[in-house]
Amino acid sequence: MAISKETERFQGLAMAIQKAKNLNEQVLFSHIKKIECNNPLSFYQAGRERYKGERFFWQDPAKDITITGLGNVKKIQAAPNADRYREVEMSWIKLQNTAVTTGVTDVDATGPLLFGGFSFDYETNSSFLWNQFGDNLFYIPAFMLSMVEGEAYLTTNLLCSPDDSEKLFIDMINEREAFLTENLDDGEIPANVFVEQKEVEPEAWKKTVARAVEEIKTTDLDKIVLARELRLVFERSIDSKQVLEQLLAEQPMSYIFCLEAGGDCFVGATPERLIKKQGNEVFSTCLAGSMGRGKSEEEDTRLGNELLLDQKNLQEHKYVVSMITNAFEAVCDEVIIPSGPKLMKNRHIQHLFTPVKGTCKADTTIFECVENLHPTPALGGLPKEKAVTRIREIEGLERGFYAGPLGWVDSKGNGEFAVGIRSALLQDNEASLFAGCGVVEDSTPESEFQETGIKFNPMLSALGGKMNE
Repeated sequence: MAISKETERFQGLAMAIQKAKNLNEQVLFSHIKKIECNNPLSFYQAGRERYKGERFFWQDPAKDITITGLGNVKKIQAAPNADRYREVEMSWIKLQNTAVTTGVTDVDATGPLLFGGFSFDYETNSSFLWNQFGDNLFYIPAFMLSMVEGEAYLTTNLLCSPDDSEKLFIDMINEREAFLTENLDDGEIPANVFVEQKEVEPEAWKKTVARAVEEIKTTDLDKIVLARELRLVFERSIDSKQVLEQLLAEQPMSYIFCLEAGGDCFVGATPERLIKKQGNEVFSTCLAGSMGRGKSEEEDTRLGNELLLDQKNLQEHKYVVSMITNAFEAVCDEVIIPSGPKLMKNRHIQHLFTPVKGTCKADTTIFECVENLHPTPALGGLPKEKAVTRIREIEGLERGFYAGPLGWVDSKGNGEFAVGIRSALLQDNEASLFAGCGVVEDSTPESEFQETGIKFNPMLSALGGKMNE
């Protein structure tokens, strides 16, 4: 790539370095260009050696936006406390206040972009399973491929220091971009060979559900969401690209995501949007109440109709609709919500689904929305604070990022966060799968155990484990 054809980029880089000298602090420089590329997973796999532990992937259900990141030029982590959303946001704003961006600057989900997530509960941040992630983890990638409405854009990010040289950076950019181009292939990768599947303390979990039901009957606790873990073992280290390929093929109506940290990878196919912000419009999804899919069209229709009339599931759904509506009304001038739920049918499970749309106030940020919404009653319970406290005390699961908000925000304040369910934590040759269910007064331990078993199926199928009926 000839530097003579990159005058704008060179000038922008020089400006960023001069800013760094003037301010005596690091300045973020981003360059965006339109490229020809139609396979984000090839881009993801190109970084498997050089950027291992520093990759992410995101695709929304409509496939309007697919984002793949490689490398890490800046990590942002906040202390594990109630201010974590604001702290991450303020660090991101501070970087943007001095940032320099060149190239294509008018496309959402390109340019300087922050990707990452929060744990479900900051008060249980000490975790053996999740020690690579901590309570929250966000980073700005060195290279990012954004597929936006069918067009591909490559963002290159650099963090410039006061004593840096423009030529050194230009040479580094050219070298890295050449490396990526050379490695965009679809070479064969050994399959993830499944060995063993282990339930983690199933009888103890059922007893916890039974105790929760009794507590709901005798206290002001209305609902609590309890989750459990399933552990898979493979012959060799699990390749996350293969898992993503399966999820993309099998779960087209879900958000497909992964986030690497150190040697670990959090990956999943979640049907649940927490918040999307585009300009002053915000969108969320009320998703609660679930049932398996039928083996025939007739059985599937019957099960769907049963779900639409099932009082336990309708009550769970009503809790979520009420809470999300209240959260939207706190930050919106207008809220639009349908009168009743529809069915969302994914490959292995169907849900009650109600979309919510709002027009937010001028100063509302996506991090404020995340804080207001998380956790919804579909992930925690009601009353919110009591349910989360009881989950912390009795569940016995290291949730980490499971059921937490995960997503992205760009320099325009637009972005999207989903809820990290239907997910797994990959650690070398083992995978921890997570699934939860809403426990209410008429719940039974066995039925909730079976429901969580069905919710394991999307990840079991992607990983090649034994499916639950």
